[in-house]
Amino acid sequence: MMPCCFCFAPGRKKNLTNKSDNKSKLDKSDKMIPKLDKSSSSSSSERALETVRDAAEYRCRIFSFQELATATKNFRDTSMIGRGGFGPVYQGRLDTGEKVAVKMLDNSGPQGDKEFLVEVLMLSYLHHENLVHLFGYCAEGDQRLLVYEYMPLGSVEDHIHDLKDDQEGLDWITRIKIARGAAKGLAYLHNEAENPVIYRDLKASNILLDDEYNAKLSDFGLAKFGPSKDMSHVSTRVMGTHGYCAPEYAYSGKLTAKSDIYSFGVVLLELISGRKALMDSCDCTDTSSRYLVHWARTLSRANHMDQIVDPKLSRKGGFSKKLMERTLQMALKCLHEDANARPVITEVVTSLDYIIEYSLRGRIHRRGGRVDTNRAGTSTEMDVIEEESDILERKRVLEEALSWADKCRRGSQPTATPSPNLKS
Repeated sequence: MMPCCFCFAPGRKKNLTNKSDNKSKLDKSDKMIPKLDKSSSSSSSERALETVRDAAEYRCRIFSFQELATATKNFRDTSMIGRGGFGPVYQGRLDTGEKVAVKMLDNSGPQGDKEFLVEVLMLSYLHHENLVHLFGYCAEGDQRLLVYEYMPLGSVEDHIHDLKDDQEGLDWITRIKIARGAAKGLAYLHNEAENPVIYRDLKASNILLDDEYNAKLSDFGLAKFGPSKDMSHVSTRVMGTHGYCAPEYAYSGKLTAKSDIYSFGVVLLELISGRKALMDSCDCTDTSSRYLVHWARTLSRANHMDQIVDPKLSRKGGFSKKLMERTLQMALKCLHEDANARPVITEVVTSLDYIIEYSLRGRIHRRGGRVDTNRAGTSTEMDVIEEESDILERKRVLEEALSWADKCRRGSQPTATPSPNLKS
């Protein structure tokens, strides 16, 4: 597991008073939401509290500690399925028969009541198919537990790093679909939620997978509401994980949605390369830096894309070289040192949609539905498909440019400049 940045010291933990009657039922009163000490809260936290209280339909279930102990067989070691910065995670089954993951706060760990409260507030308020579902929580005595839907395939990290000898790597289509799922989750947070949210902790271990490899974002303890309309950023204490943190945010503490775009670019590089965001020292060839971003940039500038791509991809059905180049170019755009030059998340989703569509068409065109790994990226069929892709993408970019120009003529503020061709 990747360590959190050294500058992130644990904050003083506040006492949370549990207002539950310890009955596992929905309550329409304000007792459904743990109380926040407003004297020490930020305006964003106050706004979050008010939003969630006003949205009665989003309120989640309160569990007693005994219920969760029963569900997880007394939190026995055999029920533990992982551990994160918040604490251990246990598999369990509710009295309704639903399979769940129960996350227990480690009182000696770096996170505390503040992160617990933010998680409850955010996931009570936010609902999307690419966000993990929060069933409820327990705040009984000094116990802090969160109850989520169970994600049987674990995290993306489990499938691309430190694989066991009998564990197969993910194929290209699965990897790019995972990236699109994570991007759609971010698009909801940035653009569709009533109050835009900056995730702030996007990394491979926080992207969970269901039994069909559908990706869902989890762990919202560091999430922040975005800046108000008259502000360009949110000023906050720097939080995050080494290797994923956007440089401008790490240096200044000025948080924007483009900070999430940078983190997404790192995750996309991990999916392309199979390497960790903070690489082992033995993997740091051609650069003295252990950061995946620096390593990939060095190889890209030297036109050594083939050295960036995970070798296991060729053994798992291959890939189109042209589409891989486009995906890598998009990852590097997300990682641009100038935050303003990074694409918005809707552009990323659109580009991934195109890449998936033409990757699937390439698979269908191959003989008998089988992939010839020696021809990946060079076959006549793929060349024809990718030529069609070029034509359609140029048409899409032209349509976006015309739409953007029309908005400018009408005097309205366009949301973004037209997305450039990924070929660059």
